[in-house]
Amino acid sequence: MKILVLNGPNLNMTGIRKKDVYGAETLDDINAELREYGESKGADMFFYQSNHEGDIIDIIHKSINKYDGVVINAGAYTHYSYAIRDAIECVKEYTPFVEVHMSDIHAREDFRKISVITDVCVKQISGFGKDSYKMGIDLLCEIL
Repeated sequence: MKILVLNGPNLNMTGIRKKDVYGAETLDDINAELREYGESKGADMFFYQSNHEGDIIDIIHKSINKYDGVVINAGAYTHYSYAIRDAIECVKEYTPFVEVHMSDIHAREDFRKISVITDVCVKQISGFGKDSYKMGIDLLCEIL
């Protein structure tokens, strides 16, 4: 089983940006822990982060032939990128996506409470820090 953890804009700044919201660990630290976690569940883990919408869309399109499931934290694109939403919709019958967020987006600014990708994902998980990713991996392991 191959699982991709796909991170959007500014998540490369995890550990630097808003430590009170996102924690002090870097994205590399989190990914290393997620690799071990996923492998303990029998999954081969892959990671990609981009600050560019088109790059994320290209990876989503390629997921159809490359990954069995995707855990996606689309960052700010969650709230307004219909292009990313449509890309997920294109492949969701072949590759399930689980939307995750480290912070509780429903308890933050009003614009963050809206996700345009939720309805094309299997589930949204938010508010559990890096454990949101682990919960997404768990869900994919259950359904794959």
